Amino acid sequence: MRLHHAPSGVIVTATERRSRIANLEAAWERLRARLAQLNVVPKKRHATKPTRGSKERRLVGKAHDAVRKQARRRPAGDD
Repeated sequence: MRLHHAPSGVIVTATERRSRIANLEAAWERLRARLAQLNVVPKKRHATKPTRGSKERRLVGKAHDAVRKQARRRPAGDD
């Protein structure tokens, strides 16, 4: 059994059973579930403050990168 919901364009099928009525009921259940799933609106996500630990980790990482970059530079007297 195949059901088509024209406004949304959703098509569902059910062919598990030999009974047409049982397949029709299964298709209706699937169509209801699919339409309910389409109507769910996800909650908005709000940005949160970065934790103190994450700020510290970022600053330590930046300091470490600066030291590595400094070590890659050629000494000033080597020309």
